[in-house]
Amino acid sequence: MVWCSGWELAAAVSNNGGLGLLGAGSMHPEVLLEHIRKTKIATAKPFGVNVPLLYPEIEKVMEVILQEKVPIVFTSAGSPKKWTSILKAEGIKVVHVIAGSVFARKCEEAGVDAIVAEGFEAGGHNGREETTTFALIPSVRRATGIPLIAAGGIATGRGMLAAMVLGAEGVQIGSRFAVSEESSAHPGFKELITRIGEGDTKLALKKLAPVRLVRNRFFEQVDKAESEGASAEQLKQLLGKGKAKKGIFEGDMDEGELEIGQVSAFIDEVLPVKTIMENIMTEFQIARKELGMSGQYQF
Repeated sequence: MVWCSGWELAAAVSNNGGLGLLGAGSMHPEVLLEHIRKTKIATAKPFGVNVPLLYPEIEKVMEVILQEKVPIVFTSAGSPKKWTSILKAEGIKVVHVIAGSVFARKCEEAGVDAIVAEGFEAGGHNGREETTTFALIPSVRRATGIPLIAAGGIATGRGMLAAMVLGAEGVQIGSRFAVSEESSAHPGFKELITRIGEGDTKLALKKLAPVRLVRNRFFEQVDKAESEGASAEQLKQLLGKGKAKKGIFEGDMDEGELEIGQVSAFIDEVLPVKTIMENIMTEFQIARKELGMSGQYQF
């Protein structure tokens, strides 16, 4: 959700019954501070910050989070061992994103409050093993008893219900909200996503940090380099700096790095967060009734 989830999106999700997350991966510490303070003004509901632990300014980012007493932090792309105890000592709930059951056990040992298990379908930093969400969730559920949030390929109420049947207590949704009115992504990016179909995204850059990309000119360069056996260093040079910003935020649909999940093939219009949330919850309740499920899941 880098370049998509600023204060407007985070606040809108929280105001409409979800837990909005600021995407700190695209923010310098001073920018994150501004977004946290604007989110506090825009919503009285809980919200969180997603922090990729490989971020070069991680110490300063965590300093801002601690200073502003952000209630919930989602960490990803790294080990949660160091920061979990520091954050929890200040009363902050910690959730860590993983892509395999082995990491689930390590998260439990680190003391996190919950985990996000993200399947191969997701758009952001992904697992190299390419385990799908349907295979991943029951595996992680068997490995740990701590609260489990499913992610990857979920954008509807039926998808949410399926994840819960597999053992998750909740879901994390990215792509559907990246294509919302409140998303800070460029209008051209949102419009493009409403037009792509099945097979128009592919996992790439596995030697660096795997991400799912829309097939465009930049993707073709990456795909060609990888098929020719490019090294991690060569891929870094090709990736350069600011490619995601150039595409998602600035609107270069040819040369930008366009990250989005497989479920984007199912998204055909840009909607306000309120409508998205209402659609998800209505479909969830209808699907639950169709299956004759009891009131186990009440919202």
